[in-house]
Amino acid sequence: MRRRDFITFIGGAVAPWPLPARAQQPSIPVVGLIRSTRAAGFNNLVVALREGLKETGFVEGTNVVIEQRWADDQVDRLPGLAADLVRHKAAVIVGNHPTVKMLMAATPNTPIVFVTGEDPVSAGFVASLGRPGGNVTGITFFGGTQLNSKRMELLHELVPKATTIAVLGDPSFPAFDVALPELVAAARSMGLQTVVVRATRAAELEPAFTRFIQASAGALLVSGSPFLTSERNTIVALAARHALPAIYDVRDMVAAGGLISYSSSFPGAYHQAGVYAGRILKGAKPSELPVQQPTKFELTISLKTAKALGLVVPRAMQLSADELIE
Repeated sequence: MRRRDFITFIGGAVAPWPLPARAQQPSIPVVGLIRSTRAAGFNNLVVALREGLKETGFVEGTNVVIEQRWADDQVDRLPGLAADLVRHKAAVIVGNHPTVKMLMAATPNTPIVFVTGEDPVSAGFVASLGRPGGNVTGITFFGGTQLNSKRMELLHELVPKATTIAVLGDPSFPAFDVALPELVAAARSMGLQTVVVRATRAAELEPAFTRFIQASAGALLVSGSPFLTSERNTIVALAARHALPAIYDVRDMVAAGGLISYSSSFPGAYHQAGVYAGRILKGAKPSELPVQQPTKFELTISLKTAKALGLVVPRAMQLSADELIE
């Protein structure tokens, strides 16, 4: 016997649904998930989104459907994918930074929950963090321009003999060029030189590392972007091949074999996005949900990778790390 989906209690007794009422049962709401990256390697974010929805009472396959759209790092596909989710009548759509403007253009009414590593105010997503306004709110793990400066300090502490630091950035991610002047200034204040290379396609990564080696770079800082995160296996492999100690913006890079990362929790941001999506399904308005900001930053170090590079991780750094990968 199939379990009933709806049960009405009247005076403590169970009353059957009249036939007309059964015909009017509401359809299961759809939550859209759209990312500019490919799906491979990002299942942990989908899991985190599901967990956030579950926290608010929505379980995929029971009382909510999640429609996923992935652009495979082809940004020109995003307008069509965004429009497709709107046509599917998604009740709320969760998207990463490059998708938000496309979503905003596709619908002025469907609630949008972003997850971004940039400042959502300067990006034009919301009027303010406390009062987003409109149909958009979300989660930012943006740490300000000082976050890359902190990474530079950590890298210098870990590889003190490196006098030239390579910087790999994605110019299609505006936060990179915004943060770059302060990053270069931070390096200069430590007596370090920088060599900056930009990459927007996978084919540009190997030539970038060739440039770093030609410049005698002794360490590497990889600035964050959806594209660079999606290419983490290639980047980590290139850093290992060239014996270039590198610091990254997300833990996933260290889990893939990288050396060190300093960031807020990437899956944690998607968990909170799921919570916000659930609250919106229950009637909350995006304009009433303040943009969530990181309250804690996590330091992850791979002792295994450090050993392979011939590096000794200072004891103080090990003690301050949130996670050590043996």
